[in-house]
Amino acid sequence: MRDLFQVYPVNLSSAIWVGFLALFGIASDDGVLMATYLNQSFSKMAPESIAQIRESTRKGALQQVRPALMTSATTILALIPVLTSTGRGSDIMVPMAIPSFGGMLVELITLFVVPVLYCGREEIRFHIRKRPLSKGTP
Repeated sequence: MRDLFQVYPVNLSSAIWVGFLALFGIASDDGVLMATYLNQSFSKMAPESIAQIRESTRKGALQQVRPALMTSATTILALIPVLTSTGRGSDIMVPMAIPSFGGMLVELITLFVVPVLYCGREEIRFHIRKRPLSKGTP
């Protein structure tokens, strides 16, 4: 079974660390894409309740799912030929593609984590803005 899927022990070489760097760049790009869009949508309107914050976050996140999935899908599809290569240079390219491929599958979690964290931050800001000032404070 290992020979079928070309699964062999891999040493941590500099090529693998390059793969990790590429993964971190692409993964953070999807999170930044989502957070930037949510920032822009919240700057256009001031929500007046927690329900509005949650609904705006949900709409913004749904709007950005397609671009994030397209980024991840193109990266995953581009790495499949690299992962299955056996020719010259594959001894360096395959180990570099392994962390990027596996990480892109895990990176899809950002589609859920970033909106939840953003919504939590906006809810905390909402509570701070709506908190009445105590007597004696300017």
